[in-house]
Amino acid sequence: MQAAKPAKIKFTTDHWKAYGLLIPSLIIFILFMFWPFMYTIYLSFFDWNMVKPTKEFVGLQNYKEVLTDPTTYKVFGNTLLYIGLLLIINLIIPYILAFVLDIVLKRFNHLYKGAIFLPSVISLVVGSILFTWLLNPVSGPAAIILGWFGIDMPIWSKLDGWVIVVLSLITSWKVFGYNFIVLYASVNGISREVIEAARLDGVPLWKIFFHLVLPMSSATGIYVFIITIVQGLQYVFTPIKVITQGGPNYASSNAIYHAYHEAFVLYRTGHSAALSILTMAIFILLLILEFKFVERGIHYEN
Repeated sequence: MQAAKPAKIKFTTDHWKAYGLLIPSLIIFILFMFWPFMYTIYLSFFDWNMVKPTKEFVGLQNYKEVLTDPTTYKVFGNTLLYIGLLLIINLIIPYILAFVLDIVLKRFNHLYKGAIFLPSVISLVVGSILFTWLLNPVSGPAAIILGWFGIDMPIWSKLDGWVIVVLSLITSWKVFGYNFIVLYASVNGISREVIEAARLDGVPLWKIFFHLVLPMSSATGIYVFIITIVQGLQYVFTPIKVITQGGPNYASSNAIYHAYHEAFVLYRTGHSAALSILTMAIFILLLILEFKFVERGIHYEN
């Protein structure tokens, strides 16, 4: 018995129109994403300072220098700390707050939502400058208030650890509201009958949150989890650039800012490109692990 031949796809005018509509997006993708990515890989094998007319091929030397440089591991450690702090502030806290405002507190929740979301529309550059003034350890309002209680405010921009915490808080001030609104919408979309039935049965609120709300809104939760990790790389770049420039001694730098610093401050383009490729490889690996082990427990409605 002969196997049936697959039917040939006939391209109609509508097909060609559809592909034609994709062309502008493909051009933008190639020009601003694919080509820069390929050029970054190309530059990672060369020694070039963006000034010399020629590039010197060095093979894997840039990757060896990146992997043997102690600063690289310090910067990646900073990056992990940023991500950890942002996950606590911009995922765990807004998740709990969304649950409280939607299920526990019924009054004035529209006012709370507006107040929480408002900083999201303000530029992070403006926010960084504002917090630099507010948290000035000598003459800022926070230092003056602490002085009333006999507490000296530390010079956080010069202290390892402290500087990462403060920069994470500044970044969170900008992105917290967006994450909160997204999670609030997800929690609000859970069937009220399920929640009310659990409350009538006397189920404690913490059990409702962990056993009902968290699993039923997990699809949105994993989305916020992923974008928060991306924020740990990208969004925190702005306060680093505006306030500390990666100092003191790379204590506040993260992977993205360090790649920028290597290319546009030290003019080590090949070193910067190699660092960028390694950073991308690490986060691709993390995403693969996330999709393999975390996505299994995600609940998608319908």
